[in-house]
Amino acid sequence: MIKTIIFDLDDTLLWDKKSVETAFQKTCAVAKEVHAIDPIKLEEAVREAARELYASYETYEFTKLIGINPFEGLWGTFDDETDNFQRMRDIVPTYRKKAWELGLNKLGIDDQTFAITLAERFVKEREKHPFVYEETFTILDELRQNYQLILLTNGAPSLQEKKLNITPELRAYFDHIIISGAFGKGKPDPSIFDYAIELAEVEKEEAIMIGDNLMTDILGSNRAGIRNIWINREDKKKTDVNPTYEINHLSKVIHLVKEL
Repeated sequence: MIKTIIFDLDDTLLWDKKSVETAFQKTCAVAKEVHAIDPIKLEEAVREAARELYASYETYEFTKLIGINPFEGLWGTFDDETDNFQRMRDIVPTYRKKAWELGLNKLGIDDQTFAITLAERFVKEREKHPFVYEETFTILDELRQNYQLILLTNGAPSLQEKKLNITPELRAYFDHIIISGAFGKGKPDPSIFDYAIELAEVEKEEAIMIGDNLMTDILGSNRAGIRNIWINREDKKKTDVNPTYEINHLSKVIHLVKEL
C-alpha cells in the first residue's frame, strides 16, 4: 500500500521547459528589434554557447553532481553556502554575458554592451514566466487527502526556492521539500532517495517516485529500490532505464496509485 508519493519538480509539476523557451523568445525578440536578427537563430546560438561555456568551468563536475543545467545558470544567483556554490556565484555574471555575446557573434553582431542587456533581460523574463501544468494543482489537491507528499528536486537551493516563491501555491502541498544542493548529492544518486524515505518514516515499498526524467528520477529510484512512475508527456523513447510504470499525463497518477 502506498503511503508516500515523492514528486520531482521541474517538468513534472512545473513546466520549466516552457518557462525557459518563453524567456528566450521574449529576450531574442528584443535583439530582433535592435539588430534585425533572426530570434530563432539567436536562441539556438546562445543555447549552444551556454552549453559549451558551462562545461568549460571548474564547477562543471559539481553542477552535474547536484543536477544544475546550463540554462539555470543563465538566471540563478547561486548565493548559497559551500565553496562550490560561491565559485558558481562568482562565475555566473561572466558566463551569462559571454553566452549572449558569443550568440550574437555567431550572427555577425559584435556588441558587448547589448550582450549584457540581453543577459539581464533573460533573468527578468524567466522570473516573470513561471508555468505550471494545468493539471498540477487538481492532482495535488486530490492526492494530499490520502498520501504524504514529498518534493525531491535537483538544483541549487536558492534557485529552486525562487521557483517555489514565484509559484507560491505549490509549497503548501508538501510535507518535506528536499533540494539536492542542500543535501550534497542529486538524483540519480540513491542516497538522496534513501534520505527522502527516512524523512517520510515509511518503508520503501510504501513509497513511489513520480518524475519526467529517466536518467535522474527513474534511474535513481530504481537504484534505491523504490517503485516509480515515468511521466512521458512527449512520447520519448525508452533507454535501458526501465520505469516501473509509464504514463503520458499526470491525471493518470490518481487511478494508478489507488490500485497500488
